[in-house]
Order: sequence, then structure tokens, then C-alpha cells
Amino acid sequence: MSVTTDIPATYKGPRKVFARLLSMGAREDRLLVFLLAGCVLTFVAQMPKLAREAHLTGQELNMLLGGSLLALVFIAPLLLYVLALVAHWIARAMGGKGDAYRSRLALFWAFLAASPLMLLNGLVAGFIGAGPALTLVGILWCAVFFWFWVSGMIQGYWAKS
Repeated sequence: MSVTTDIPATYKGPRKVFARLLSMGAREDRLLVFLLAGCVLTFVAQMPKLAREAHLTGQELNMLLGGSLLALVFIAPLLLYVLALVAHWIARAMGGKGDAYRSRLALFWAFLAASPLMLLNGLVAGFIGAGPALTLVGILWCAVFFWFWVSGMIQGYWAKS
């Protein structure tokens, strides 16, 4: 299946999609694409919020976009690799039987699969601004992201394959 069909399928059954991704074999290039696609979509999601901020405060939009691009596309992937390694160590300490690849796949796929809600969060931040709607969408994105991540970690480290 393609990523565009795997993402909606993840909302129905994250462990099933994760198991299928695992069965495709360990491919670091696929993981890197998942990670970078998620980071680029997160950058795109920030654009409406940054445009609103630039308009309201008089700051230059290009500077805000440049800083966001640096943070989300160049620095965030490095931090997410470290987070995946720490999650792997924790899973192994808790008796998990998976390898570090499974941890990276679980985190990077969860990040990419939850990106539609991140895009919605960016739209709400850009068009409505701070308030209960933005808080609700942010909480929803976090909950879905952690649901996908934990489901992937369970499937990768403790499920009978």
C-alpha cells in the first residue's frame, strides 16, 4: 500500500499497519523518508501560524519561516533519532524483544501518520489563533500521535510475530 492509504488505515488500526510496515523489511531509506516527510509537513503546518504572527506583530515573514525551516527540517530529525534511541533503551529495559529499527519506525511512522492533525492544528492557529479550539486540536494531535507511537512500540517489541 502507499503512504496515502496507510495513513488513513493507521487511524483504524495502527498495529496492523505497523506490522505490515515491519514485514516489508528493514529499510533505513524508508525511515528517513517517513521522518523527513513528517518534518516537512510540520513545517508546512506552521506557515499559517507564522503568517498570522508576522501580520500581527510586524515581523518579517521570511525570517520566521527560515527559523522554522531550520528547526523543523534540519534539527528536529536529529532530535527524533535520539528520542527513538531512548525509547528503544526503555523498551529493552522493560523486557521488549525488538531492535532499534522498530523503535525508529514506530516513532517516525507515528509522526508522519499524525501529520493530518498537525496540518489542522496549523490551520486553526493561523485562522483562529490561540484559544480553546487550538488547545483542543493540539490535545487531539498529541493523543493520536502517542496512540500511534505506543501501538507501534507494542507491536514491534511485545507482539507475537
